[in-house]
Amino acid sequence: MNSELCKQALAKVGSPNTLINLVSRRVRQLNAGGGAMSRPLLNDTTGMGAADIALAEIIEDKMGWEFPEEVPLVEPTSKKKKRG
Repeated sequence: MNSELCKQALAKVGSPNTLINLVSRRVRQLNAGGGAMSRPLLNDTTGMGAADIALAEIIEDKMGWEFPEEVPLVEPTSKKKKRG
């Protein structure tokens, strides 16, 4: 895996964990064979491995991702039962 591509993709994504997940999912798609998702989204992939292709696709905005909206946690309130 090309370290320069890793640095550029990390700068684009921002989170190393997200980058790992994106690359591993795309590598699985590329290696699966058959279907439209198993073809590289780049014009020239000569001499590139699946991980380098995935990183280059991220750098060139060929694949997207979204971070979920952060929702603040709310502590549950206990409901007291009325004794009657």
